[in-house]
Amino acid sequence: MPGRRLLPRTCLFLLLCLLIGCSRETAPPLKVGDPAPAFTVTDMNGRTVSSTEFAGHPAIVRFFLIDCKFCKADTPVLNDLYSRYRDAGLKVVYVETLGVPDADIRRFVRDLDIRFPVVRDEGAKIAGRYNVKSLPLTVVINPQGTIIGAILGGISAAELNRLLAPFLPDTRGQ
Repeated sequence: MPGRRLLPRTCLFLLLCLLIGCSRETAPPLKVGDPAPAFTVTDMNGRTVSSTEFAGHPAIVRFFLIDCKFCKADTPVLNDLYSRYRDAGLKVVYVETLGVPDADIRRFVRDLDIRFPVVRDEGAKIAGRYNVKSLPLTVVINPQGTIIGAILGGISAAELNRLLAPFLPDTRGQ
């Protein structure tokens, strides 16, 4: 029954927000122009993914939900962008923070044909460093490691192309 699966995830999301919001070590809010926080984690295939791999490359870090309509609608945009520009250095990573079962994440990845790394953020440590308060959140990082965009909710190809145009070949008009 779909409603039964949603309730535990909703409770986990609210708990995550409460834990992040009530933490004594509250991270200062990140802003455009701030350095992107570092992280190292293992992806769903057992490979290490580190933000140090972003150095010298534009990157997108997406904090997502598997039941999110925006995430499902926007993933093809990110798949297309990644396919077109990965050889030009674009890095994309999806970050799951709520502790959803591996099987559900793998189904999400398979159903949406996700071609870039998907990682589990155990204990919401990455989300804490990025001061994530709501999901989904898409953070765009320039090759120097600076945040150049933070988009809450849905994203569009035009918006991502505008942010990434200075760093990728011919993103205008795509």
